[in-house]
Amino acid sequence: MTTSIITSDRQALDVAEHIAQQLHTGSAERDRERRLPHAELALFSRSGLWAISVPKAFGGAGVSNVTLAQVIARIAQADASLGQIPQNHFYALEVLRVNGTQAQRQRLYAEVLAGRRFGNALAELGTKTAHDRTTRLTRDGAGYRIDGRKFYATGALYAQRIPTSVIDEQGQQQLAFVPADSPGLQVIDDWSGFGQRTTGSGSVQFEQVYVDAEDVVPFQSAFERPTPVGPLAQILHAAIDTGIARAAFEDATQFVRSRSRPWIDSKVDKASDDPLTLKSIGHLAIRLHAAEALLERAGEALDRAQADSTAETVAAASIAVAEARALSTEISLAAGTTLFELAGSQATLAEHNLDRHWRNARVHTLHDPVRWKYHAIGNYYLNDELPPRRGTI
Repeated sequence: MTTSIITSDRQALDVAEHIAQQLHTGSAERDRERRLPHAELALFSRSGLWAISVPKAFGGAGVSNVTLAQVIARIAQADASLGQIPQNHFYALEVLRVNGTQAQRQRLYAEVLAGRRFGNALAELGTKTAHDRTTRLTRDGAGYRIDGRKFYATGALYAQRIPTSVIDEQGQQQLAFVPADSPGLQVIDDWSGFGQRTTGSGSVQFEQVYVDAEDVVPFQSAFERPTPVGPLAQILHAAIDTGIARAAFEDATQFVRSRSRPWIDSKVDKASDDPLTLKSIGHLAIRLHAAEALLERAGEALDRAQADSTAETVAAASIAVAEARALSTEISLAAGTTLFELAGSQATLAEHNLDRHWRNARVHTLHDPVRWKYHAIGNYYLNDELPPRRGTI
């Protein structure tokens, strides 16, 4: 089927709202049964939303990062897994924007505009640190061969290309945009997280997988100079957590409105009049609105860094995004926990599956430790120390 082309920020937000309403249908059942969302992803990608960050010069909408974050948050509110699946797709598109050649950008952006999805194969298990890579890229004639194994490969199960971090023969890290149907490439559905259950965040095995030289983009250099690649990755994570928080908040308010609770004060006729319940909802609402405001502020800072990438603008964007990510981590977990407290044991019933919001938040917020974000934020404001350039800050 034909993929739509979105041309403006307003259109992107309108399409996201329309698609989110459709993706919300069946989201609780998909999570409970771990039913992989192939049909829903087809609808999502045909909408044109996966191409909204393609620059205008290459035929895309080139939306602001404020809009991109709001789109991801809205999709994550509808279905947290579907909100996360395109995260590394947009990350790879940003690496392509800052490090790709004109020909690479022209060709790969055209694929995205045609509806092709990019997954990821970045992280590895068993390395000394989370940033170490052992997957190798070796020269073979006019192209290369890839050998290695990846894990936490969110989206690879559903992708037509799998951007893969590799170490070349000079010890430099590159990003290879590998076709998913390449001989020797195996995507393994072994993701068993108790949250974000349908993200397809399993393993990818490479055994002498051939990749054209034209599909290899410099990766390491995106962090050796000031670029917005790191904060772009992180604002998408903040958007996912914010969407999860909004979903838990909406379900909590709906649950309270629809049920009486016999253990509250006998003078109170319904749960929505209980003073302690009102306090809990009010407390959540304030922090949720603050997280949404910080997400918008972070997007504005990231827009400035993309327009003029200096050490100062990229650092300011990284800190603004870290602030949004810190609060979105806390409110997503708090909203899921408060939903348990207000709904009681009914929240754990399979037919409601309300516990998925807390499970999704608990799993996704472990992506990178929020305590280090507070450290970087404090060091920035107190000691004028710029944050490190990497994909986790």
